[in-house]
This record gives sequence, C-alpha cells and structure tokens, in this order.
Amino acid sequence: MQYFVRSAVLNGYVELVLELGQDPSSLMRTAGIDPAAVAAMGGWLPAEAVNRLFDLSAAGTGCEHFGLRLAAARAMSNLGPVALVAREEPDVRSALSVVVRHVNLHNEALQARLIEKNGLATVEVAAASGIHLGRQSAEIAVTVIYGLLREFLHDDWQPLTVCFTHDAPADLEIHHRVLGPEVQFGHTFNGIVLYARDLDAANAMSDPLLRPYTRQYLESLLPRQSTPTTTDRVRSMIESLLPTGRCSSTYVARSLDMDRRTLHRHLTRSGETFTSLVDSVRIDLARRYVARHDRTLTEIAEELGFSALSSFSRWFSDRFGCSPKTWTPVESTSPTGRHLLAGAHQPLRPLPGADLA
Repeated sequence: MQYFVRSAVLNGYVELVLELGQDPSSLMRTAGIDPAAVAAMGGWLPAEAVNRLFDLSAAGTGCEHFGLRLAAARAMSNLGPVALVAREEPDVRSALSVVVRHVNLHNEALQARLIEKNGLATVEVAAASGIHLGRQSAEIAVTVIYGLLREFLHDDWQPLTVCFTHDAPADLEIHHRVLGPEVQFGHTFNGIVLYARDLDAANAMSDPLLRPYTRQYLESLLPRQSTPTTTDRVRSMIESLLPTGRCSSTYVARSLDMDRRTLHRHLTRSGETFTSLVDSVRIDLARRYVARHDRTLTEIAEELGFSALSSFSRWFSDRFGCSPKTWTPVESTSPTGRHLLAGAHQPLRPLPGADLA
C-alpha cells in the first residue's frame, strides 16, 4: 500500500537547503519528487519519497540536524485542517487527542497514540505498517508534537523527556536548544513524556462558538466509509488501555456511555467479542514490537497488559506457534487483504487469567 503526505510537510524545505548551500531541486529529483508538485498548494506526495528526501538532504548538506531545523521553524498551522480543529478544542488533552486521532489527514504514513498511566502522559509516533520512519522524519514528527504542546501551554513549558529510537548525534547543542535538556536517544519509541496534569490546562485559543463548525469541517474531510464503528472505537481504546491495567469491557463501555451488555450486543453484530478484540489488538502489537527488537520482552509484556512475562510467553506461543525469542516475522495476506503472521490466524483461546472482560 502506498501512503501519501501533504506537500505542506516540505514548507521551508527549499529555503533551508539553499541556506545550507545545496540545490533543492536536484535533491528532490534524486528522491523521486517533482519540484513542481511541491509548489502546488494542498497537494499530496508519496510518503516514502519524502522520507527518502529528508535522509538525502541531511547527507547532502552535511547537516545531521536537518529534520530538527526544518520542523523547529514551523507553527501549528503547518498541520492544516487538523490544526484548525485542534485549536478550538476546550483543553490541551482534547486538542492533542484530535491531532493523535487524525494525524493521517496530514500524513498517512504516521500513526500516533496518547497513553496516560501513573500520572504521566506519553505521546508516541510511529510509522504505518510497511513504512520506514527515517531519523530525519522521526525528529520532524516529534518536534511538531513538541511545538504543538508549547503553543497550547506556555513558552517555558518543558516535557519530562523527549525520546528517539535512533542513536545520539555527535553534537547535542541544537537538540537541547530546540527540545530542551531532557532528550534521550536509543529509546524504545519516538515521542514525548509529560505530566498528565499538563493536559488539563484550558486552551486559551479556543472559541466555543466556533467549535461545532470546526468539528463539522473535520467530519467532512473523513471518508464516509471510514467513520469509526463501535468496534473500531473499542479497538482503539483497547490499544491505549492495555498498558494501564484498566482494559476491561466495563471500563470501555462506561467510556462509550453505554452499559456492558449493550457493548457486547454491538460487538456481537460485527462477529466479535471483547476478548477476541483484545486478542486481535495484542497480536497486531506483538507482531510490531517483537519484530522491531527495540524493547525487552518484559517491556512488551507490560505494553500488552500481561502481569508477568511468563503469561505473555505462553500467550505468544499459543498464538504464533513458537516463543517470542525464536519467532521470525513472515507475512502472508488473507483473502480479505489483512496482513497476518504465521500462527496469528489460529483460533483465539484465552489463557487462564487473561480474560480482561
């Protein structure tokens, strides 16, 4: 599947490359991007080509901080319609949630999620399935989220930690100047950690009279067929709640303003149960986390909501036919087009004590 990103992702690109003494048009053509397409307002570009362009530009200009410098010069408005809706939300949590849920309206190759646990909030950004998120693209995405939070909060606000999965550069001066002193490299995810209470802050930019219109505008941008069903919403909530220890059908039903029986009726109509959805989400996340080798198995077990590594290992062996240590990712495609892994299509058999309903 090919993903696309709005051409606004290259705002300021030409100016920065010229400032660094290189020819932007040559770099764009090498990456497979037509310079004329960059000039088109509201256009879309192949995400893989844009990722390639950022890496080529960093190498060609000799600027290891290329993506960081490009993103640091941007305002929230660079996110286009997503920013327009977010700025009218009543508080920072609601505004950030809009960006996390609808980042694909700006960049189809990005996924984001907001997790709150033990008084902390974590915003993670990752590549969509089959996409490589290069060093420069990762730093752009995280810096955009950082800048967004600074606009909603205040100029001297700082997160607890800014995290990157790649190695540290030779010189950290620009990272500290742009992102503050608490920047970590070689982490298990790309993103930002902050106090959850920071998200309670009121959004001073919000106008309650405009909010219904911006939300209606956002809905008009969503493809009709992609309007989330109850099952879609439950899957999304399960993914966010698994690491918190609060992932139960009772909690999810209450969050959706319905009782547990009503929730189960909705899921039954789509051929699912709460337990089967939990298992399906765990399979998708386990496939992603184990294949990346950037987290310990204990960390992965916690992310998937298991109380012990032994429980996770038994579950993994039951689903994938081998232990997580020996598993090798092998993809195949089901008749419905969904990507499955060897063992992931086996009947779902909840383990004792693993039923979160």
